[in-house]
This record gives sequence, structure tokens and C-alpha cells, in this order.
Amino acid sequence: MTKTIYTNGNIYTLDAAQPLVEAVVVEKGRIVDIGSHQEMNLQWGRNGSNIIDLQGKMVTPGLIDSHLHLSGVAFNILDLDLTGVKSKSEMLNKIREKAKTVAPGKWLVGMGWDENLFSEGTIPTIEELDHVAPHCPVYLKRICHHAFLINSKSLEMCRYHPADVVPVGGTVVLDPITKKPTGLLLESASQLITKYIPERTYQELNNGLKQAMQFAVKKGLTSVHTNDPAYLGGLDSTYKMYDELINHEGQGLRCNLLIDYPYLTQLKERGMYAGYGNEKLQIGAIKIFADGAFGRRTALLSEPYHDDPSKIGDAMYDQETLYKVVKEIREHSMPLAVHTIGDRALENVLDILDQLPKVEYRDRIIHTSLVRNDLVQRLVEPSRIADIQPRFVVGDYPWVKERVGEKREHYLYAWRTLLGAGVLCAGGSDAPVEPLDPLLGIHAAVTRRTPGDSHEGWNAKEKLSMLEAVKLFTVGGAFATNEENKKGTISRGKLADLTVYSNNLFTMENPDELLQTEIEMTIIDGEIKYQK
Repeated sequence: MTKTIYTNGNIYTLDAAQPLVEAVVVEKGRIVDIGSHQEMNLQWGRNGSNIIDLQGKMVTPGLIDSHLHLSGVAFNILDLDLTGVKSKSEMLNKIREKAKTVAPGKWLVGMGWDENLFSEGTIPTIEELDHVAPHCPVYLKRICHHAFLINSKSLEMCRYHPADVVPVGGTVVLDPITKKPTGLLLESASQLITKYIPERTYQELNNGLKQAMQFAVKKGLTSVHTNDPAYLGGLDSTYKMYDELINHEGQGLRCNLLIDYPYLTQLKERGMYAGYGNEKLQIGAIKIFADGAFGRRTALLSEPYHDDPSKIGDAMYDQETLYKVVKEIREHSMPLAVHTIGDRALENVLDILDQLPKVEYRDRIIHTSLVRNDLVQRLVEPSRIADIQPRFVVGDYPWVKERVGEKREHYLYAWRTLLGAGVLCAGGSDAPVEPLDPLLGIHAAVTRRTPGDSHEGWNAKEKLSMLEAVKLFTVGGAFATNEENKKGTISRGKLADLTVYSNNLFTMENPDELLQTEIEMTIIDGEIKYQK
């Protein structure tokens, strides 16, 4: 096979042995050699090698998103996308326009709303949703996927009755005076509705997922760790879809699949395990939830919420049940990927992990949003990695300060503290909760503020350097799946995954230049999968 030489670049390898080079030689999807333009062309530039001039552009190891939901990105493409809506009136107008395209009795499904972004108005009421979409049932996920809005037609379609048993951990929010549903559902109460929403066809889901993959590659991503079975029809359907798109159609994007706990037994029956698959598509960890989110005060805290002392959050399992769940996962020799937002949720999880044997692959502590100092050292463990989402700072501030109070704010998104203590960390977006754009994640890690703001940053002492932020989305992502010997740095023998940028991230005088930086090229397996 012909060798390809990517040359004349500012190539930051993130490999301490040879941190900056001008050229990378690839063959059969692997990095054969790295070095200067002159050396690589002299040694490898004969016999018909393919020479690609990078024109002085910056290059890093291929970007990795360590936690997202490609299915959610696909649904945002297929359904009503309410991400970034700035007011109640704007939200209602978008619903009204979408409803015009929906036949009577057919479902209007959407996601991405966030009342904390509203400059006017609050969460729409059920009456307001009835007004803009009177003929069709409405189901709208909040951006965090922990709260949902419905209209009266939805209640009618699911034959809701006040005496219905709400799934454990869920709440149907009622008007305090009329005792009737307000249209807001929390956590697992959504199951009252979702079982009545017709599933999309396999081909519809496949088409949406394909577009989501292509969008990810356009954003410079070469690998993603994605959690989807609950949304793509289960384990078999999910794996089949990814296998078709990646291994048969050659979409390119490497995908590590987090599998929800309810599919654990089925996974075992299929002979699947962590690492099952190939270098393009692999089974990852088993995903569970330990708590909820800050937005609706369902993240489990060790002390009451500052802005509502009557609440401390919700545990998804009592401690005895959580132990049984994690133990069952361990009995299948599987690593754990556990959603933990609050400090008490993190403590509960660590208490159990400390009692059980380790497995070959690292346990992933997803989000680790509020971390007390006494918990930090318990995360300093080679078999554990904190899976953090820097853009949460943008999505959650300033209102999250009121949730936890000034006394606990320094525990929020404490990335420098984690890295400084030696905690392994990987960077992700949790898309579609936050944008599927690693450059925005890097910007948030470095500035800790919303693009366009000029303050020093929220909880500014926890800012990361540009190098630390880039490592989250490269080196860290490789460690999360025990692939640090295959990817994460530009090193001889590793996978030939590279990301090329229009600007040099490491020579920027102002990190806001990131916002004008574009992905010039995404290279996976040595092949250009996207070029501007």
C-alpha cells in the first residue's frame, strides 16, 4: 500500500519523546514515522508516496469526545431542535411552526430547551402548549434529559389518570391549587409518555445517525464514546446500526459504545464484552445513573440545596440496590460508566467501588460536577477516570451558584484540582446536552465563561491551560477506553488519526481566537475523512 506523508505542518504530537514535528508518515492506517519535513521526505518520499502539504497548519492527535449521545444528535437533526432558544415566546413560536407540519394525532417530539437561557418568561405551561399545538401530542426533552414537557393531547394519548403509579424516581409536577398536571415531568415519569410514542423506523434512525457521524467528523472528531441503546431500539439494533455505518459503509468515525445496564444480560448472551469489536467499533462500559442534575435539583448532594433547603436531590438507587447493580456488572467483568453530578452521589459510588474487585478496563465517573476535597484523593486510582464536560460551565452558570451556594462553589467543575491531584481525566460534550464541538469544550476549559463574555471566568482558579485542555480531548479520551497505546498521541505505531486546524491553538494570545478557529481536515486511519 502506498505511504502517505502529511508534511509541512506544525504537528504537536503530545508525545514527550518528540513533541513537535513537521511531518507524519502513515501506512495501512498506522503512523510509520514522524520527524522533520526534510528527513521524512528523504527517507520515505520515494516510490510513489502520496505527499500532502499541510501548509504550515497546526495538527494534533485526532480529537476524542469521551461522552456523548450520537443518537441524541441524530434526533436533533430529525426532530424539533430547541437548543439555544432564548425566551418562552421563541420556544412557543418554534413549536407552533413545527406543529403545522405534523398531522393530527402524530407526535411532535423535540429536545434541547433550557429555561435558564430565557431572557423573558418561564417554562411554558400545559395550556400554552395546548394553544400552539392543539391537534398533536407534544413531548419535549429538556437539554439535560432529566425534565420533559407535554401537552394535554399527550396525556390523552397515554390515557393518564391521577391514580397512575409513577415510575420510581419520577415526578408528575402538579399545580398546587388545581392539583392537575402542569405539563412538566421529572426523571423517570417520562416513561408514562414514551411508551406511547411510536418508534422511528430502523432506516430513519440509521439515516439520522449517519448524519450525526458526519457532523462529528466535520468538527474534527476522530473517535467518540457514545451511549445510545435506549434510543436506538436496544442492544442488537444499536450494534447493527453502528456496524453497518462504520464497518460496512466506511463512515470512519471510531465509536466506543456505552451499554445501558438493562442490556447487561443480553450483552453476555451475545458473547460481547468490554473491548469486543475492532479498532473502529468497540463495546465499552456499562452505563448507570447514580443521581439526576442540578437544573431540577435532582443531583444528589451531601447537604441541602442552598436555594431550596427542603431538597437534597435524588438517588437513582438506594445504597443496597446500587451495590447489587454494580456487583452484577462486576460479575460480568465489565467496567462501570456512572453518571454522578452531586458529591453525595459520587461518595455513594466510590463506597461501592472500593468494596469490589477491579476489572481490566477503567471505571468511568461521568460528569464529577461537584467534588469535595475528601473525595478527590479517592479518584486518584489508575483504574478510574473522571469523564468531565467543560461546556457544563457555560450551560450551568450563573444559576448553578444559587443551587450550591458560595460555600460549595469552589467544588464545582474543579478540573485543575482533579488534574493537580493526579486524577485521570477525559473531556467530552454530553452532546446534545452541550454542542458537539470540541473546540467549544476546549474554550470552556481554558476560559470558564460563555463565548462573548469578558469576565475572568467562573471559579477561575480551576481554569486549565490550552495544553491541558487539548489533552483532555486527546490523551484523556484514549485513557478512558484503555487505548492509550493505540491513540491519543502522534507516535510511531499508533493509529493514524489527526486533526488539522486553521489557527495554532498553542500560540494564541487570546483564547477567544478559538471561536474563529475552523477544522481544516480530519484524518482517520490515515485517510482524509473531512476537508474544508
